[in-house]
Amino acid sequence: MNTEKIKVIAFDADDTLWDCQGHFELVMQHLYDELTPWVDRETAALELFSTERKNMRLLGYGVKAFTLSMLETAMRVSRNEMPAGTISKILQECYTLLEFPCTPLPEVAETLKALRTRFSTLNSLVVFTKGELLDQQHKLERSGLLPFFDHVEITSDKGEPEFRTLCQKLGISPAELLMVGNSLKSDIAPALAIGSQAVYIPFHVTWQLEHHEHFEHERMVEIAHFGQLLKIFGV
Repeated sequence: MNTEKIKVIAFDADDTLWDCQGHFELVMQHLYDELTPWVDRETAALELFSTERKNMRLLGYGVKAFTLSMLETAMRVSRNEMPAGTISKILQECYTLLEFPCTPLPEVAETLKALRTRFSTLNSLVVFTKGELLDQQHKLERSGLLPFFDHVEITSDKGEPEFRTLCQKLGISPAELLMVGNSLKSDIAPALAIGSQAVYIPFHVTWQLEHHEHFEHERMVEIAHFGQLLKIFGV
């Protein structure tokens, strides 16, 4: 990887800067518990995934979309037999996803601080994430990491068009962008496709709709933990 041309480092948010999917997984497990009178846990998980995939085109990403898919799955799989009190309980558990603590993952704050010193030009460190606008903004605020970034870009999806738009907004060429993230599908592959570089940091759990076959690329580096970013830039 050649970092000499890099002017902007873009960071994914969920499961790159803080744990997000882990909180969703806990709420999903509660749904599977409540559906055991009708189906086994494996079937419940498949049914929820099917609902989320069906709703993606209209609802996109985020807690609101997830909540609707959870409730839809509960009612469909139980054939509308699930008690109203249980439905209400599931709803309240989904609400907790709007307020969970966005504690930075290990080495994140220290690494961003060091990179902030190394890259001091305007718009050099940015957050580039997808999801629901207010939810993503609130998570970034709760994390305490906002002061490290010059620009925040929140989109409904993150593919090649969105990456090109980001470069245009920041006034850089794709070759001057480095994307850091945990999703090969949303963070890494589209960045590489437009000619950018990428750093892949796998997270211990991945949402099913973000699964992607692993691959290698001359403009991609895979690291095990966040602090290894500093070595890439010689900091």
